[in-house]
Amino acid sequence: MRTLNELLDREDPAFPLIRQWASEADIPVELLPPSAGREDVLLSLQVTTRSPLGAIAYETGGILVDDGWLRILGSGHDKLGRNIVSWNEGKAEGFLLVADDVLGGFFAINGGALGADQGKLYYLAPETLEWEALEIGFTAFVEWAFTSRLRQFYGRQSGDAAGFDELPLAGDLCLNFYPFLWTQEGSIKTSSRRAIPVAEQWALNLDLKQKLLDAPAGAS
Repeated sequence: MRTLNELLDREDPAFPLIRQWASEADIPVELLPPSAGREDVLLSLQVTTRSPLGAIAYETGGILVDDGWLRILGSGHDKLGRNIVSWNEGKAEGFLLVADDVLGGFFAINGGALGADQGKLYYLAPETLEWEALEIGFTAFVEWAFTSRLRQFYGRQSGDAAGFDELPLAGDLCLNFYPFLWTQEGSIKTSSRRAIPVAEQWALNLDLKQKLLDAPAGAS
């Protein structure tokens, strides 16, 4: 296990680049101040600050993109009461959850459980309940997320969240839709919705995924 001094890269840290991307972003980006527990977070993560993943974990409490539409996890903050290490405890096996959105979608770095492309980003889409390969690494993901391409990904043309009176939401909440977005009846525009804890949505997604996997066997 590497020590804190070994993880703190003072010669080529990634945070100045992240800060530059944030300053040049064409959508709102808020770099939250790091928590008092950032050293423990970095030690548990065992990633150096030369990488954007380690830099965000150590130098920020997390990042709120587009007024919190997307939340990138760091060391924790009042506006984002989860740190990347504690959030992954008991949840992820073979991948690392690094970000989530207000629609109940989750982004993860593949550690081998999601496919052969280790280190690449996947998105657990609420419209499909499937892990979808994004074919980019975490560094490219962060750079991409700080641009209007993020809105295009969600089919949003502007910063306004027309029809979403609940927004902006606290960083520990997301929208839960019913009928579910992955069903034929489900739709962002027509399904009813309510704000629930992100942890509750994650658990619900896993439960529903398992039931969908078990359904064919049970029906036969």
